[in-house]
Amino acid sequence: MSLSGKFIVIEGAEGVGKSTNQEFIRLQLEQAGIVVRCTREPGGTDLGERLRQLLLEPGQHIVEDAELLMMFAARAQHLKEVILPALAKGEWVLSDRFTDASYAYQGGGRGINLERIAVLEQWVQQTLKPDLVVLLDAPADLGLERALKRSQADRFEQEAIDFFERVRATYRTRALAEPSRYKIIDAAQSIADVQQQLMSVIRDLLQSQ
Repeated sequence: MSLSGKFIVIEGAEGVGKSTNQEFIRLQLEQAGIVVRCTREPGGTDLGERLRQLLLEPGQHIVEDAELLMMFAARAQHLKEVILPALAKGEWVLSDRFTDASYAYQGGGRGINLERIAVLEQWVQQTLKPDLVVLLDAPADLGLERALKRSQADRFEQEAIDFFERVRATYRTRALAEPSRYKIIDAAQSIADVQQQLMSVIRDLLQSQ
């Protein structure tokens, strides 16, 4: 399948503003005349949304391996049903999380060997990788505080702070290892300052197309 669109992913732990800034990026791209498909993980399809509900439900007991496989099951459906067809049509796909989240949450957070995650990544995605990953980065305690003010804690948000510190560290390690494809945004700042940083990333992205 020939893919003429661009695949952009917004990553980050709880409370960093992914949904708000996904909408901001969408508006900027659409103003530049680009057709944008917004989606999210886990989710994006009927199956993915059902799996998301199970994964986030407080009190739901899911062992680490089952959690990882559920994430990749949702991702396989998402790719086949939404992401690949949109990219083939020349649309830009803007996703709230993708595979970096599995490395961060199931790898860093849960302690699953990263090589096992890499096997699933290659199996489900083959050679597909996002063209750009925007990492909204903030201290774990600040992000969790924001998230818990926003809504009742889901199954992940009930984890201890050291879980989210490992998640953040894994995200940063991946981003720093490949700076050409990842852009780290300081999400501890005000929304206006965060979006000013994002505008710089968007301008560079539009100039490179």
